[in-house]
Amino acid sequence: MKHQPVEGFSKLTKQGKIDWIINEYLDGDQTYETVLKQYWNDNAELQKLHEEFSENTISNFYMPYGIAPNFLIDGKLLALPMAVEESSVVAAASKAAKFWLDKGGFKTTIINTEKLGHTHFIFKAESHKILHFFNFSLKKKLFEATEDITANMRKRGGGILNIELIDKTAELPHYYQLKASFDTKDSMGANFINSCLEQFGKTLKEEVQKEESFTQEEKDSLQVVMNILSNFTPDCIVRAEVSCKIDDLNDDSGISNEEFAWKFKQAVTIAEIEPYRATTHNKGIMNGVDAVVIATGNDFRATEACAHAYAAKDGRYKSLTHCTIENGIFRFWIDLPISVGVVGGLTNLHPLVKFSLALLGKPSAQELMSILAVSGLAQNFAALRSLVTTGIQKGHMKMHLFNILNQMKATEDEKQYFVNYFKDKTVSHHEVMSELERLRKS
Repeated sequence: MKHQPVEGFSKLTKQGKIDWIINEYLDGDQTYETVLKQYWNDNAELQKLHEEFSENTISNFYMPYGIAPNFLIDGKLLALPMAVEESSVVAAASKAAKFWLDKGGFKTTIINTEKLGHTHFIFKAESHKILHFFNFSLKKKLFEATEDITANMRKRGGGILNIELIDKTAELPHYYQLKASFDTKDSMGANFINSCLEQFGKTLKEEVQKEESFTQEEKDSLQVVMNILSNFTPDCIVRAEVSCKIDDLNDDSGISNEEFAWKFKQAVTIAEIEPYRATTHNKGIMNGVDAVVIATGNDFRATEACAHAYAAKDGRYKSLTHCTIENGIFRFWIDLPISVGVVGGLTNLHPLVKFSLALLGKPSAQELMSILAVSGLAQNFAALRSLVTTGIQKGHMKMHLFNILNQMKATEDEKQYFVNYFKDKTVSHHEVMSELERLRKS
C-alpha cells in the first residue's frame, strides 16, 4: 500500500489524527485505537496539560517510576525518584546505596557552574582589527545591550560572566565566535542564554556598521550564522565520590576484600584506556543519571550529549569514573559535567516532576547536580561489582524474567513458580519457555 501525504495534520482533532493514522498505516485495525486510548488520562485537565508539552499528541507514553532508597548524600538521607524502563537499574542503584550507607555514604563537590553559548559569525576582515574592535568597543556594548534581558537573573546572583572573541579561522576561513559564559542559578537557562546570544548577534551587526576602522567591503562581509547555547558544559561540573578502608569493603561474593578492590580498579582502568569498554561503562552510568533527570523534568538528551563529549575531551573516549587504591584506602569517584534546573520548564507543570523535587527536599540546581552524579556513580559501582564477582547476567536476568513471563501472559501462580524455580539457577529465555511449556502441559 502506497501511503499518501497529509495536509493540515496538526489542525486535526486528536480523534482525527488517530483515524488518519489507523486508516493510512494500520489497515484500519481499530484495536490500535484501544491501545492508544488505554494511555489517555481520565483527568481531562491533566490530559490537556500533557498534550501541551508537545505537538501532534495522540496518546501518552508511560515509563515505570520507581524509588531507590537509602542514599546518604553529604550527610542527608534521600530516596531518589527514577523514571526508567530498563530492568535492574533501580534495584542496582538501591543496592549500591545500601552498600555505602554504613561507610559514610556519598560525598559531593560542586567544582563549577558555568554554562556556555556562542554567536557564530563569518567576517572577512583582518583578525587584528576584529580583536581590537572587540576589546575596545564591542564587548562593553554587548553587556549593555543585554541589560534588560539579564536584569532578573542578575538580581538572583547570576547573569553573563564573561564574553570572549574566539578566532577559528585556522579551521574555517573567516570564522569567529563570541563565546559567552553564564550562571543561570536554579534554572537550566536555555531560553535566557539563547535570548542573550540573539541580542549579541544583533548588536554585533549594528556595531560593525558603526566601526570606522572597517572598510565598507569588510562591513558587508559580516554574516551572523547562528546564536545558540552549547550543551557541552565542561565548566559546569560536579564530583561525587565514595571511599573506605579495603578491610571495610565487606563484599559477599566469596572473594577477599583485597581481590575485590584490585579487580574493581582494573575494570575501571580498562574503561579508561579501551573505548569499546568505556562506551558500555558510561552507558551504565547514564542509566542512573538519566532516570533521575527524567523524573525531575530535565533534558536527558542534553545530559547525555554533554557527558559523552566530556568523556572524549582529551581526544579519546574513556571512562567518566575513576578509582584508586592508596595506603589501604579504596576510592571511587566521578566528575560529571551536567546542566540542570529546578525552576522553569516542566518543573512547575508536570505533577510527577513536582513530586520528585518535593521528595528530594526541593533541591537547588547545584544540589540536584550532586544527586545526579551520585546516582550515576552508584549505578556504575553496582554494575562493576557484579561484573568482577558474580557476573552481570545473574541479577539482570532475574529482573528480565518478568518481562518474559508477561510476554507469555503468565498467571500470578506461574510467576511465583518461576521465582522459586530460578532461586538457584541462571535465568535464560530458552529455559523459561521450556519450563513454562512443560508446566502448562502438566
